[in-house]
Order: sequence, then C-alpha cells, then structure tokens
Amino acid sequence: MDLGSAESWGSAIYFWIIPVVLGDAIFPLIPSEMVVITGGALSADGRTNVFLVGFLSALASWVGDMVVFQVFRRRLSHVLDRWAWGRRIHRGIHDAIARAGRSSTYGTIIGARFIPGGRLATSAAAGIANVAVRGFSLCAGIGAVLWACWLVGLGYFTGSATGLPFWASSLIGVVLGLVVGAAVGVIATRRRGNPSPVEEPGPLAPEA
Repeated sequence: MDLGSAESWGSAIYFWIIPVVLGDAIFPLIPSEMVVITGGALSADGRTNVFLVGFLSALASWVGDMVVFQVFRRRLSHVLDRWAWGRRIHRGIHDAIARAGRSSTYGTIIGARFIPGGRLATSAAAGIANVAVRGFSLCAGIGAVLWACWLVGLGYFTGSATGLPFWASSLIGVVLGLVVGAAVGVIATRRRGNPSPVEEPGPLAPEA
C-alpha cells in the first residue's frame, strides 16, 4: 500500500474505521479522530463516500461505547485485573473518570466524547452509576452521530478548502480538532470542578 496515494487509502479507509474507532473506546490514545478526518478528506477528493464514512464512524463509536458501558454496568471490570496490562487499563479508566467529574447526565454522555478521554470516562461512569440502558444507548447514538459528522465534516472542509493532498488536509483537520477539543476540555473542567462520584479502586495486585 502506497501511504501517499489517495487511491490506496480510498480503497482501505473503510476497513480501518471500524477497528480503530472501536479500539478508541477503550484505548483513547488510538488515533480514531485522524482516521475519520482522513476519510472526510478523501471524500472531498472523490475517493470515498462521505455518507458511508460517517455511518461507519458513528456505528463503531456507538458499539464501542455500549461495550464499555455494559462491562462496567455488569461489574465485569475486575476481569482486567488478571493481567498486568489489564491493571494498567483499569487504573487509567478510573483516572479518566476522576478527571471527568461527577456528571453522568444524558447531556454529558452526548457531549463528553468531544473532550480527550471523555468518551471512555463517561461510558464507564454511566455503567457504574447504573444509568438506564435505553437512555444511555440513545444518547450514545446521538453523540456518535454528532461526533462522526463533526470529524468527517472537518476533513471534508479542509480537503475542499485547501486543495492540498489528502494527507496534508487530514493533518490540518486533526490540528483544528485538537485545538477545539482542548478548548472544550478546559472550559468543561473549569465549570465542573467536582470530584468523581466513583470510588477509586482498592489496591490492585502487584504487576507481574
């Protein structure tokens, strides 16, 4: 695969979207935003279908949120503690919840995904708080659609406005997305300022 070729990426991006966006539900460092924005930039170049990119992105986002929500709602997160890497993930999730603050309201479920790490923290916190499955599912779906539209639109706009190669348009879109996300995160943190309602996990077994 020629990484600099729009034609090569156009034929492969659909297969990247679902696993990357799903993985981002648990590992926020996975660059799902970059993949979705790239899909939008490729759409501006006529290499992908913008509606299909948006649909796959929203679907994968919703499924990932539901998986995290159900794991914590059914109190299955202790399974992670069986392995060293799982204990690190478990600690990271509780750290993310602590940073996200108290709210597990429906508005937060929709909007927190635009804050770095907010998607994971909110889904886990909602599961721990026993938020109604139907309500969470609906709000996660709405949030997933808005998130996908924002990122795909960002990629499409930068690709159309700059006329640069798709990879350059993608990088510009990613930078803009990070700036907006960071600004939203700062504003939300200053307004919230409350500790997490979730009890921190007890001492975990020493790592192997």
